[in-house]
Amino acid sequence: MISESTRSGLADALRAWRTRRHVSQLELATRTGTTQRHVSFIESGRSTPGRSMIIRLAESLEVPIRERNELLLAAGFAPVYPQTSLDDPQLEPIRTALERILHGHLPYPAVVLDRHGDLISGNAAFHALTVGVAPHLLEPPVSVPRVLLHPQGLAPRIVNLGEWAWHIIDCIRAESVRNPDDRLQRLACELTDLVPPRPCDSPHHLGFAVPLRLRAQDPADEREFTLITTLTHFGTAIDVTVAELRLEAFLPADHATSVMLAELMKQ
Repeated sequence: MISESTRSGLADALRAWRTRRHVSQLELATRTGTTQRHVSFIESGRSTPGRSMIIRLAESLEVPIRERNELLLAAGFAPVYPQTSLDDPQLEPIRTALERILHGHLPYPAVVLDRHGDLISGNAAFHALTVGVAPHLLEPPVSVPRVLLHPQGLAPRIVNLGEWAWHIIDCIRAESVRNPDDRLQRLACELTDLVPPRPCDSPHHLGFAVPLRLRAQDPADEREFTLITTLTHFGTAIDVTVAELRLEAFLPADHATSVMLAELMKQ
């Protein structure tokens, strides 16, 4: 027998996710193959959904699987999505695949991050770019956004720091709104205090992506890297750890950057 408080907690959580995703009760009902009346009763606490219905509702609302487990717990059910340590032997195929991708991306930088932007693994090109970063910023857990935007990190070398910094901060804030996370919100606030005010002029980007314009580490070298980034994740993962992994790859935006990265990896 589910208590009134448990039913109310689940109802509030589901309603919050639906509101966050800007989905109407009717649309959610259509997605899950039920009726608007049933969805309304669930959100008001008048009806208690079973485990399969909770999962269907969560999938329809694109709730991250970590939070799906929380919804199940709120309803009195055991979590159904495992959270396996990344060093567990079961995840060896995942680790192997990621390392192959990182290596295959050379001579271009690439990293694997967790949900908070902490570094799981990086290839040799990424580590070459971070030469000169303050040692304390490279002590685990390494926050890649902090490495990029901290005054003792790569920030002094970023030509378009104002534009790039706010691109990063806006992405973190958007993620913390879409999938609420106190740690992401704190990181966004911390980074906001580190960077210049948001620029008022028009962005000078490539028309399809905000580039990272990075000076060479040698002050005598007047060239700069111009990089754009892509993000990849495991879209069908049913393990919390795997689902939260992100592969961020830095790609050269021009031929000169491609040549510079190739030269960097030969040093």
